[in-house]
Order: sequence, then structure tokens, then C-alpha cells
Amino acid sequence: MPAPATVLVFLDPAFEGGRVADASKPQLMATDLGATRGDGVFESLLAVGGRPRKIQAHLTRLAGSARLLELDIPAEDAWRRAVETAIGEYRRQDPAVTAAGGTDDDEVVVKLLVTRGPEGAAAPTCWVQASAPGAAGRRQRETGIDVILLDRGYDSEVGERAPWLLLGAKTLSYAVNMAALRYAHEHGADDVIFTSADGRVLEGPTSTVLLAHLETTDDGAGGVRTIRRLITPQLDSGILPGTSQGALFTAAKAAGWELGYGPLEPKDLLDADAVWLISSIRLLAPVNHIDGQEIGTPELRRQLTAELNALFATIE
Repeated sequence: MPAPATVLVFLDPAFEGGRVADASKPQLMATDLGATRGDGVFESLLAVGGRPRKIQAHLTRLAGSARLLELDIPAEDAWRRAVETAIGEYRRQDPAVTAAGGTDDDEVVVKLLVTRGPEGAAAPTCWVQASAPGAAGRRQRETGIDVILLDRGYDSEVGERAPWLLLGAKTLSYAVNMAALRYAHEHGADDVIFTSADGRVLEGPTSTVLLAHLETTDDGAGGVRTIRRLITPQLDSGILPGTSQGALFTAAKAAGWELGYGPLEPKDLLDADAVWLISSIRLLAPVNHIDGQEIGTPELRRQLTAELNALFATIE
């Protein structure tokens, strides 16, 4: 059965839970600076069984991005109510959910969007969008992805040296990110890992890089134990802090994994036992090959991915 159309809910002081708008009709001014200049910020999260995942982390990052762009956005409670309205309206229209009387595993992609509005606007334009997840994301979770490394064109210290580049903000200016993905597809790959001009591993166009190393050591009692270590690039290298990576690190630490933050070089990826691109919508996508070189083994990738997916399932 087809999924419902996209649901839009605008944050409007006159509507406590947000104003539901007709997504089939124009809702944004053609002169909105978000459309003409990419001047705005956004967040994407997944709702499962009607429950938004990691919403506090996304609201915190949205507020941080807005501060960097000097956008005065509504308070968290208003966003939470609009998110609840959008998810509820989407699920109400979803024939699969309606027929089953509600399910525990249906997925909805929820986006929180802010634009500066038309030139001279008194307040930004803010809305929540709910829509169906793409089939490619779910498939890539299961089959894995092939990745190429691409130079992002500046060094890993530029974020601190040039804060006006907004590298720590999740802005609407995603033209470069999308161009990188198109380039990857044209060259037979599924995704990209950016590297800096000084040779550091950064992030994917829409994801955070994560790698695992396994180390066998003496347990002190005549046997051996396996140390599981998760590593991600340094946050001060001009990358966006990953909400999913942060939540998974918390769960992994509680499960006995050791954690680490770069600096990472491409060689570290190629020598890893497993590599993933992790994001809020696609979740954990295991990397099969980087620039044509296989990462780990299929069996180990499946084993570690299953272990981390089990931890990820515990995250609210």
C-alpha cells in the first residue's frame, strides 16, 4: 500500500501544536532566503513506531546551528509539539498503520527546518516535515556500501581559524555535499568519505565516520580476551557532531567497548576491522570497500554490524 504524502506542520504561535499545511500547494515565498541563498538550518531524525529517536540531541544541535547563523528560533517545547503533530498526522494517513491499528516498527523521516525568511522578515520561517524513508537507506543498512575518498579542499584546522565557514552548523547549504554524492555515483560508488587537505579523515556528506578495531590480549588467567574499540574523527577537525554517533558511543561504552576520537588518516580506515557511515535516517551502513579495497571480511562486518545494531536499538 502506498505511503501517505508528505506532511508539513508550520510553527505558528496561533496554533499550539503547529499549523498543518497542504504539502501539495506552495507554502514558501520564492524570495525566502532559504531558497535563494541556502540561509537556514535543519535537522533530520527518524521516528519509529510513532516515537522520535534522539529528539533532545537533535533539538540541541538545531539550537546550536541557529546560534551560529544568528537565527532566533522557537523554544524546544514548540518544536516537540510540532514534531508530535507531524508524526501523528503522517501515521493517521498511513494505510499500513491504520489497518494494523498501529505498529511498533513503522518508520517516518522527520525534518526540522528553519529559513531566515524573505529579506527583512521579522522572524524566521520554521516547520516540521514528515515523510516516508527512502528504500535505498534501508537497503544499504543490510547490504553495505562502497565508498570513495574525496578531498574536501581545506585543512582540518580551518574550522577554528575561519568560524564564518559554519562547519559546526547543519545548514541548508548542501550543494557541495550533493555534488560529492553525484560524483560518487558516476564513479560506481554509493557514498563518500571526505578528507582534509592535510590528510585527515573528516565525515561523509550526510553521515559520520565510525571504525572498529579488535585486539586480542592475555586475560591474565591463561586465556584471551577481545578488546573492542570504536573510533570516530576528532570533532575539532571541522566536522558536524553526529547525534547518532554520540548516542551509539554511550551505549557501546556501557557494553564494554573502548572509545576513541582520531585524528584519523585514510590508512586507519583501510586497516580497520570494520567501517561504517552512521546517520539518523540510514542508521549504520557498513562500508564494504573504500577506493576498491575491501574493509575487513564479510563475516566480521556482519558480526560487528549486528552487535552495534543491537546496541543502537536500545537508544531512544
